Amino acid sequence: MTNDDKRSYHHGDLRAALIHEGLRLLEESPGGEIGLREVARAAGVSATAVYRHFPDKAALLRALSAEGLARLAAAQRAAHEHAGGGKAGFLATGRAYVGFALANPTLFRLVFSNSPERDVLASAPDAVPAAFRLLRENAAALLPPDAAPEAVGRVALEAWAKVHGLAMLMLDGQVPTDEALVGAVLGEP
Repeated sequence: MTNDDKRSYHHGDLRAALIHEGLRLLEESPGGEIGLREVARAAGVSATAVYRHFPDKAALLRALSAEGLARLAAAQRAAHEHAGGGKAGFLATGRAYVGFALANPTLFRLVFSNSPERDVLASAPDAVPAAFRLLRENAAALLPPDAAPEAVGRVALEAWAKVHGLAMLMLDGQVPTDEALVGAVLGEP
């Protein structure tokens, strides 16, 4: 039995299998480049089977990006809850954001190069991914209950810009990957 046989698709959810293999291949690829045929081979299906779920490579990349964003949201939600919410929880989500980027650099870059073309901070809460909803919820929790939506959006944008910028600087080797530096930039006590 070859490695491809061991990984072949058998469980009834081809779309999930293709996303799983796409994420695995993405992390193994030096430049983060993957193709539909490569994903099909890894899943043990024909190349035409992929097109039933993803009409083109861009659709597959959007699906991989959405899964990456969901994983980022889960990591942030877990960090927030573990820290007990409030300001400590908000800081923990920032640390989780940077940690996710460093642990998943190719996926992180893909997520933000294939994100929706809309203002996620101004969109209706049910129209944005969970990571952005959590960001807005945390920002709102730091402000008075009657804070204007614009104020919530500004705090959310400032926090996002800070952690995203720090993550990118670390990924690009512009600043050292250092836990103490992350805490200092986040303003942890």
